[in-house]
Amino acid sequence: MTWFDESRLDDELALERIDVRLRTLAESGSRVRREAGDAASAMAEAVTRAQDLPRPRAVIAAGPDSRLLRAVLEPWCPVPFVAWPGHALPGWAGSLDLVAVLAPDGGDHGTAAAVRRGCQVVVAGPPGSMVAEHAAGRWSAILPTTTRDPLATAVVMLSYLEQVRLGPSADPGTVADALDQVALACAPRRDLAVNPAKTLAIGLADTNPVVWGGSVLAARAARRVAESIRRSSGRTAIAGEVDQLLPVIEASRPRDVFDDPFAGGAGDLRPVLVVLDDGVDDPLVHEQRQQLESAAAERGVRVETLTCEEGDEVARYASLLLSGTYAAEYLRLGLVDD
Repeated sequence: MTWFDESRLDDELALERIDVRLRTLAESGSRVRREAGDAASAMAEAVTRAQDLPRPRAVIAAGPDSRLLRAVLEPWCPVPFVAWPGHALPGWAGSLDLVAVLAPDGGDHGTAAAVRRGCQVVVAGPPGSMVAEHAAGRWSAILPTTTRDPLATAVVMLSYLEQVRLGPSADPGTVADALDQVALACAPRRDLAVNPAKTLAIGLADTNPVVWGGSVLAARAARRVAESIRRSSGRTAIAGEVDQLLPVIEASRPRDVFDDPFAGGAGDLRPVLVVLDDGVDDPLVHEQRQQLESAAAERGVRVETLTCEEGDEVARYASLLLSGTYAAEYLRLGLVDD
């Protein structure tokens, strides 16, 4: 039987056991600053070179984290934008197009094919890696990264795309500051009474989380947070659109005040609705949130909320993602097998 011991969240000996994972989370902001600083010279050169080239016909984001670029760029990019997470490129890609490759681990994601087709290529990845070697060419630029952090690598690429007028504001300093604020608020030595990540972990302790974000970026953060919860707890945490999550909430049996809270096993865990709110003022988002929260109220499903309304949209995404990841780690710490 698995149960949740919230006293472990403030137990120094227990916290020491996950110190490496928590330290990795706490250093998220510093990794963004480091990558931005290391890539500054190469980025300035690449931006200068891009000014002499015509605007690309389309932007193709390649690599496993290309969907993050899509979430940021689709509403803003002045040319058609495609996220292509596989290893090949679309058949129509050619010399009129820009291929933006995110390769934090240095693996190749269609870069060689892009160079052969004469595409403009910009790679954010380790110098000297396979992807950097394959990207070598007249119309290519390498933005060097070394931390293997997917978010920090994406921020470097977004900063470049902003400077060549293909994307919105994505200031690495703003993102790093937002991550630092989360790290301070969710620090392991901060008491659970004032620690939002520990509070959320307690709220998730006896549930199967249903995670929802209304905006495009909040929805992506919801999927990533659900993945973290699944890895840390083995629970069936899910994320999705409102029409996918409503049936899960509506199928939950209404709570009975006479139910024995200690009866049943893991299969009887009730859902909890986790809302990621990035402050987007959109009538459709408000309507969908009201639908979910109304259904939760009717079924006695608890609602937990993570909120971030400061900074640009990338900074808010990063804050929600890091806060949820901290909560998943504290959930892992508190779960005890008898």
